[in-house]
Amino acid sequence: MNLQNRKSRRPIPTLLSCALAGCLALAAPAVLAQSTAATLRGTVTADAVPAANAEITATNLANGYTSRAKANVNGDYVLAGLQPGSYRIDVSASGKTSSQTVTLAVGQTASLNLPVAAAAAPTLASVVVTGVVLTETRTSEIATYVSQKQIEALPQGTRNFLAFADTVPGMQFSVDDSGNTKVRSGAQTASAINVFIDGVGQKNYVTTGGVTGQDTSRGNPFPQSAIGEYKVITQNYKAEFDQLSSAAIVAVTRSGSNKFEGSAFWDRTDTDWRSRSHFESKPGATKAISLDEQYGISFGGPIIQDRAHFFLAYEAKSIESPTTFNLGRGYTIDELPPEFQTDFGSGVFTRPFQEDLYFGKLDWLIGDDHYFELTAKYRKESELVQLGGQTLPSAATDNTNDETRVDLRYQFTRGDWLNDAHLSYEKAFWSPRPREFSPGYVLSDGNWWETIARRGGGENFQDKGQKGIAFQNDLTFNGWDGHIVKMGIKYKVITMDTAEQRQFNPQFFYDIHESLVVPTHVDLGAPISGLGDGTVTSRNKQFGIYVQDDWEVNDKLMLNLGIRWDYESTPSHEDFVTPADVVAALEASNTNQPSSGIDINDYVSTGSNRKADKDNWAPRLGFSYDLGADQRHVIFGGIGRSYDRNLFDYLQNEVSKGSWSNFSFDFNTPLHPCGGSTCFAWDHSYTDPDVLRALAVASGSREVWLNNNDLKVPYSDQFSLGMRNIIALWGNDWTTEITLSHVASYDGIALQLGNRRADGSFFPNPGDTDGTPWGQGFAPFGNMILVNNALETKSNALYLRIEKPYSRASRWGFTAAYTFTDAEQNSNVNGFPFVLNQPTIEDYGRFPGLVSRHRLVTTGIYDGPWGITLSAKLAVASSQPRYINDCNEVSPNLCHFDAYTPDETFKQFDLAVSKEWEAWGGVKFRLRGDVLNVFNWDNYSGYDDWRGWIFPDVNPNFGKPTSSALPTRTFKLSVGVSW
Repeated sequence: MNLQNRKSRRPIPTLLSCALAGCLALAAPAVLAQSTAATLRGTVTADAVPAANAEITATNLANGYTSRAKANVNGDYVLAGLQPGSYRIDVSASGKTSSQTVTLAVGQTASLNLPVAAAAAPTLASVVVTGVVLTETRTSEIATYVSQKQIEALPQGTRNFLAFADTVPGMQFSVDDSGNTKVRSGAQTASAINVFIDGVGQKNYVTTGGVTGQDTSRGNPFPQSAIGEYKVITQNYKAEFDQLSSAAIVAVTRSGSNKFEGSAFWDRTDTDWRSRSHFESKPGATKAISLDEQYGISFGGPIIQDRAHFFLAYEAKSIESPTTFNLGRGYTIDELPPEFQTDFGSGVFTRPFQEDLYFGKLDWLIGDDHYFELTAKYRKESELVQLGGQTLPSAATDNTNDETRVDLRYQFTRGDWLNDAHLSYEKAFWSPRPREFSPGYVLSDGNWWETIARRGGGENFQDKGQKGIAFQNDLTFNGWDGHIVKMGIKYKVITMDTAEQRQFNPQFFYDIHESLVVPTHVDLGAPISGLGDGTVTSRNKQFGIYVQDDWEVNDKLMLNLGIRWDYESTPSHEDFVTPADVVAALEASNTNQPSSGIDINDYVSTGSNRKADKDNWAPRLGFSYDLGADQRHVIFGGIGRSYDRNLFDYLQNEVSKGSWSNFSFDFNTPLHPCGGSTCFAWDHSYTDPDVLRALAVASGSREVWLNNNDLKVPYSDQFSLGMRNIIALWGNDWTTEITLSHVASYDGIALQLGNRRADGSFFPNPGDTDGTPWGQGFAPFGNMILVNNALETKSNALYLRIEKPYSRASRWGFTAAYTFTDAEQNSNVNGFPFVLNQPTIEDYGRFPGLVSRHRLVTTGIYDGPWGITLSAKLAVASSQPRYINDCNEVSPNLCHFDAYTPDETFKQFDLAVSKEWEAWGGVKFRLRGDVLNVFNWDNYSGYDDWRGWIFPDVNPNFGKPTSSALPTRTFKLSVGVSW
């Protein structure tokens, strides 16, 4: 199978779709294949003989819910759709009974053989049952579990439950210098992940980040106190997982139990509880005021004992964090105009952030077959962003993040069938606005791109989000001996809304060597009369269907076979009609000649020549081979394809840029003479945005963005081979795992420059590597941006994992995850996918992937005497490469993109100690202290990436750090109460 060549894919006959849809329709009265549910399978024996028709009952010890199964003629049984938690497993066969208690993890498929003794086992009332934590070894998934104990005990500063994902090989959780968080897997971006909470994907369809609300946010996607546990699957996930090409994170929320229980907490750290950063320690520098408070409450209990329960959680986060200003081009503050010095202040500034998170859950079991669950989440946050570096406070951006999600779930069980249905609603919007509405002032060092500092009104004015409803239905059938067959469908109607009016505040650039009142250049945005104002709405429809089979061939070999197909229609892209004036300009442009390497017909849309990508068939094959048939030494591996989706933020530009365009004008000054249609003599009236916009629209030199008519969906091909072992050491079972992984992703969106010179060439002279034809050959328009499938990443990795799971019996746990990654990508993309400086993507060559070559994360938990718990976490990683534009050449037309890796290594060691004691009536108090970055290691988030101008002008500060990443050594105090 050639998975790399997408054109070689053939649609699987529609008979499969019809058969699958028919199965779902026939089984409609009975349903599940929820990704968060656990499955328990094995064989019942009575006196060492398979016990046909044995009855197995699993009772959830927390809420009393029961699930039942009957063994087949071979004594085999399957209990599917189990909520993660501890269960009493009761077996009855031939008048004999036995019981034991086990603990199941989220999304786990565990094997447990159940022998029934010749004599009846004593009743549970006469024995103390200790739950056994079952370890899942017979799986092809590359998966690691994060338990509630780890979430509660390990040191951390964010209360973002995704922070513990970096304890998994191949995963990275990062906090940038603005405090924004993201989680990635391998060499792909954060947008390639998907997080499933209670079986429902949290995918961000519009902007980056992978999860709604995680684009440019210091906030948390979910209240940590409402998360029970989660599972991170970096590869070989099954066909039920969709809309991702890297890692799947599968989380289950907490539920109320048969006891009224609750807890409250308050965390705090401030300026006096943290050390100075490297730059705050310089002579004359001041220590920025910082404050971080997190607080919340959660409680739940029974509505009807053993039948209905509730759970509620609220968490808030209030942050004031410092940011550092670093002037560009080597200037110091005393060399700047007075208003810049005032804005600059001490060189550090405090950025406020506020978040409120609410979660509620109701569950109700009617009989043993009908289970209902209603969950709701609301998130609201506000913060100040895009501040620091060369951006002074007045040019910052106010950002709001609002999100609402509601999910109604119905699970029905009948015999060998289990059905799980979800009806969900979501609404999530991300809305940055300028802090000030006034012209922006950018001080430059000769050329407008050589920024020293900026103040005045910022340029970011957006409102982007998604809202809609979805229905998904998953079916499990376990009546086929040795097989667990799952199939499912999902249909979603989701409206994408974007309002993008970038450079709403015109940005004026001034040369510090010439004039501080007459600008040399301006960038601005303006609406295009008759075409709109930069807003786009698209009512998308998504459809997915899958079938998979977990086939236990024998007691050693397990096969995981699956295939899924996904489809998404985007009307704003498919129904778009290229304006007639744009078509005429394309036909007359320099681009419309063979030497340009571009066929303009690939980008001219008639409103009927674009179709949604229907070829998204994703086969997945995994295996595991248990060498001793005892689950202690297992070889596993897999091969498969997984499709993500195109972010609407990339597709909508064709419409939004056509109705709100960005313009660039030069002003004729003595040191900056100019000519052509975009050159004007300076007039003070241009400081009025309306006057300037009228001039811009009249000039007709706007940008035009054009989507390729045959856009595909990005995907990855994944291959792995590894071995998993359970080894007895020091009286405990340890799990070890070694995996070789290869992941190659294709068809990522790239935004490329379509302009060409008079002869169809891109560069001024043969052999040049710089000198892009901005604003050339596309009259009367300015620039042509082409949207294509072009980006690729490849990574080969070695994963090593060692774990001694925490248990109450041993009172301690340990994990270690090491990742070696050799990665590359075919562009210099680091953020929004602009690749504008080369004629084709191939001309960029290959760059090292944006991932650490070496990464080690270890954790430890120990429950000591007197109710004291100690925990620690160590993270060490080599620096990630940085992409630069290297102009340190003999000619400006030989500037080229390159990469370098800073010398510094990321290191952070965190400790936590907590003490809990009971006061009265079951009320317990907690006192906890976390010390983050115990050794105050310097970790840097920014570097001076300017090598210098034409040789021999060398920047002596090249590669040196410019900003520190938090935390410095920080003490965090937490107090809490539970009942």
